[in-house]
Formats: sequence, C-alpha cells, structure tokens
Amino acid sequence: MITLLAKIFIKNHNNYSDSTTRTAYGTLCAITGIILNFLLFVFKLLAGMISGSVAVTADAVNNLSDSASSVVTLMGFKISAKKPDADHPFGHGRSEHIAGLIVSFFIILMGFELAKSSFSKLLHPEDIKFSYLTVLILVVSVAVKLYMTFYNRAVGKKICSPTMYASATDSISDSISTAVVLLSMLFYKFTSINIDPYCGILVSLFVFTAGIRSALETISPLLGEQADPKVTEKIESIVMSYPEALGIHDMIVHNYGNGSLIVSLHVEVSADGDILTMHDAIDNMEKEIGEKLCCLATIHMDPVVSSNPELDAVKEAVCAFIDKNYKNVSIHDFRMVKGQTHTNIIFDVVIPFDEKDPSKIVEALKVTVNGYNSTYFAAINVDRSY
Repeated sequence: MITLLAKIFIKNHNNYSDSTTRTAYGTLCAITGIILNFLLFVFKLLAGMISGSVAVTADAVNNLSDSASSVVTLMGFKISAKKPDADHPFGHGRSEHIAGLIVSFFIILMGFELAKSSFSKLLHPEDIKFSYLTVLILVVSVAVKLYMTFYNRAVGKKICSPTMYASATDSISDSISTAVVLLSMLFYKFTSINIDPYCGILVSLFVFTAGIRSALETISPLLGEQADPKVTEKIESIVMSYPEALGIHDMIVHNYGNGSLIVSLHVEVSADGDILTMHDAIDNMEKEIGEKLCCLATIHMDPVVSSNPELDAVKEAVCAFIDKNYKNVSIHDFRMVKGQTHTNIIFDVVIPFDEKDPSKIVEALKVTVNGYNSTYFAAINVDRSY
C-alpha cells in the first residue's frame, strides 16, 4: 500500500537522498500510522469492553498513544525539512532524532501504564468474557502491526531515518504484545484459567524494554556517533582513485540529519609534486565527494616525503612492529628532523577508543624507534579514529 501511495503522491519517489522526497515519505508514513493506529484503538477498545480484559483495553490505549507518536513523527519530518538559516546553518535535520526520542518516551510511558493497570487487576482479579469478535480484532491487529513494522523499517532504510526505525520498533513491540494478549484469551477459552493480568505484566515489560532500546538508538546520533562505514569507505574510494593521493587520515564525518553531512579529512600527496597540480586534484576530490554523497567536503593537503630511503626504512620497521603486536592501530604524518646529536622521528598514531591505556602503545613505539637507531627519538601524537 505504501509503495502504491508513494507512486501516486510522491513525485520523485525513487530519489531517496532528496530532502523533499524524504519529507514526503515521512509525511506519508506518519499519516498512514495515525489512521491505522486510531482505527485499531477504536476496535480494540470495543473488544476490551466486550471481554472485560485489562490487557486488551491497555493494548487499545497503547494504539492511541501510537497515533500521538505518529503526529510527533509528522512534526519531526516537517521541521527537519526546513532550510538552513542564520541560527541553524547546518539545517534542522536532527529534529528527526528528537522526534524519534519523543516516540521512544511514549513507548516507555505506555509500558509503565500497562504494568500499573495489570498489577491492579492482579490484586483485584475480574473474570473476562471470551468472544470470537475479540479474537478476530486481535488477529487483524497483529497483522496490521506487522505490516506497519515492515513499511516503517523499509522506508527508514531507504531514507536513513531514525524516526522511522523507532516507529518500526514500536510497531513490532505492539504486534508481539497483542499476540500475547490473544494467546491469553485463547488460553482462558480452553482452560478457564485467567492469566490476563500476568500477560499484561509480561507485555508491559516487553514494551518498556523496547522503548529503552529505541531511546538509546536515537540518543546516540544526537550525542555524535561514529560515521557509517559505508560512507567512509565511499569517501576513501573516491580519494584514492586519484593518482596524486598517497594516503588518507584524520577523516571526520558530522551527520546533521536529513542527508546533511559535513566531511573533513587529510590527504597525503608527494612533497616533490607541483603544488598547483596537487591543489587542483584536491579541489576535484572535494567536488566529487560533495556531488556523490550530497555533502560539504573540506580536504587538508598533507605533503609527505616519498624519496628518502633512511626515512622509509625506519617507517617500515615501525609498521612491521605495529602489524605484529597491535590490531587496528595505524600511523601517519611520518617525518624526520635531523639534528647534530640526534634525529627526531615525528608521527601520529591512531589508537582505537577501546584501548584503555594508549600510553603503553606510545612507549612501545618509542622503544622500537630508539632500538632501531640509538640516535633516533620518537615524538608521537595520539589520534583517535572518528
């Protein structure tokens, strides 16, 4: 249905990187969610009144909150589509993450409310009435929620939207919780044992956990998370396709949401090359990265000496030591400054964030350099991989 509606109402429905298309998809999914969730609320509320089941009624209220969540999603996409201004020069894309966080809080709240009502029924049990109409409503509800999970996740993947992923998480938790309620109804039918309050508590725990997980997933990009490996690999592929590029390091990718990326990196070029030719190549790299990834790219040109056998030999020794002893550690900006009594070997070492004591690696590298030649002393700067 979403695919059909997208073809009808979204002009460039296959251009997922376009901000207008992203907003249109978000709006379409949000409005669909509002309508479907409200219909589920009405029918489940009816089923809850017929059966007297606290779990069914709580599940109905959960769907009403999902309609409110879809409204928040709609607002998030509308705000994120606003053009950059003087106060927000990088756009308003991160409002999507905020919307996703609000949706997550709705999920957590509903988990809490469901637990409270279930405990109340546990302390003051009431008989429930089995109804085939209630069973039918619950079965249809599970199917609808599974469908909503599918289209939210599919659209979220296409337009890289954290809000859509949060909505998908909400929908799958709803489908499972409704399935548990359905099973409790069938169990009561065939055994006359009322496990409705227990199922309500079980559902509340599941919903609460899903809300916490969804909140953590939306908080991460707001705090600033590591760049998508596919993006960094694409950037590196573009840069290294130029013969002037000898290496790449210090890459930082800032994601401001809604397809807004700011990229900065260092590219190593030969110190013996013509500076104007190298600068022209750097300009072309920036332009190609910007066009292919729809981002703003800034490249720092790093000249490196590539015709010094003495420097190459000590660098090879350091690299061999790193390959033998450390995982995911690399070096760059390797240079030599000769003096009358000693020679400084200066370089940066990139150490993973999960390395608890970088100083041990630095000291080991200093010993390696000095062991290679007693007149060599290493001046090392520690870098982190962003």
